[in-house]
Amino acid sequence: MDREVAGSNFQDGRLAARFRTLLERLWRSVGQSIPLACQDWAQTNAAYRFLSNDRVSEHDILSGHFEATCARFHATEGPILVLQDTTEFSYQRDQPESIGAIGKMPYRKQVSGNPPVRTACGILMHSSPAVTPEGLPLGLAAITFWNRKKFMGCNALKKAINPTRVPIEEKESFRWLRNLQQSTVRFSDPDRCIHVGDRESDIYELFCMAKELGTHFLVRTCQDRLAGDGEHTMSDEVSTVQVKGLHRVATRDAKGHSSHALLEIKYCQVTVLPPIGKRSRYPALQVTVTHATERGEPTDRKPIKWKLIMDLPVHSRRDAIEKLDWYAMRWKIETFRKILKSGCKAEESRLRSADRLANLISVFLYP
Repeated sequence: MDREVAGSNFQDGRLAARFRTLLERLWRSVGQSIPLACQDWAQTNAAYRFLSNDRVSEHDILSGHFEATCARFHATEGPILVLQDTTEFSYQRDQPESIGAIGKMPYRKQVSGNPPVRTACGILMHSSPAVTPEGLPLGLAAITFWNRKKFMGCNALKKAINPTRVPIEEKESFRWLRNLQQSTVRFSDPDRCIHVGDRESDIYELFCMAKELGTHFLVRTCQDRLAGDGEHTMSDEVSTVQVKGLHRVATRDAKGHSSHALLEIKYCQVTVLPPIGKRSRYPALQVTVTHATERGEPTDRKPIKWKLIMDLPVHSRRDAIEKLDWYAMRWKIETFRKILKSGCKAEESRLRSADRLANLISVFLYP
């Protein structure tokens, strides 16, 4: 623990001491409420005062962990995968506005008709764990917390305004760019960083920011972008390429049954164009597009169809398989979120919001 909190930067030394004491108690009782972890009322009251102190921010709490992550980054060699994804933490409160909203959801099931909806209370977390290509976790590189109060009504706004005309800084999706920038600057070695994201991170501004910072991206695409002279798309170019190799991978269906899938691999370099409404602000980019498509149609699950876009070179079947393996490491972030929600009970309904927040802190900072 000493290494994880040594670089913590609080405005007051007493806050740093209280934080250390609280962290030790929480780790001994992971998933429990603050009163059970602290054992007596004096310590419990001090813990709640710490968490509600206006002089304590999430950056103060995580600053030591970020510094320790940087140290582990520089103690390794070769590329490091910086994963990105978003998750929700829902809470039950009579007054959701005291925490914030994360969206609307059905209030209860009905046989017919549209069910009534309620505002879901909670926070969203966009995290960026750093791992080695072999899957060794190094810690968090960046993190963003928010609720959707600022972005409520976005769907209605889309009916009146073309979303491509709205600056990325005014969209909720800006979190992808913010974490990319923060983690790249924090590690101060951009060429070693490979930022990995799912289809939600298929954002042209993210590609351009990575190029400006001198770092790299590896993203699963959700948009078939215009390429070359603008008269065709990325998929059109890949379709003209012959299969470059085969790759067999292990899979599991929804019931956990194991099987194998044989993937056909294609890859090529493509000049990808920005969306039409953004061409005055962003340049065309040279990228590598890699497709991995399962041969045949499995009967017990959906076929594997990965379409990846990256600024990394792929010159051989070995290079392509390496990039597929790197993208597969993105599932490490699912394990991280499972630890937070199931192990640390960050959504446990019987716990107070401050208790859940404290459990989040304990898993972030105590190895």
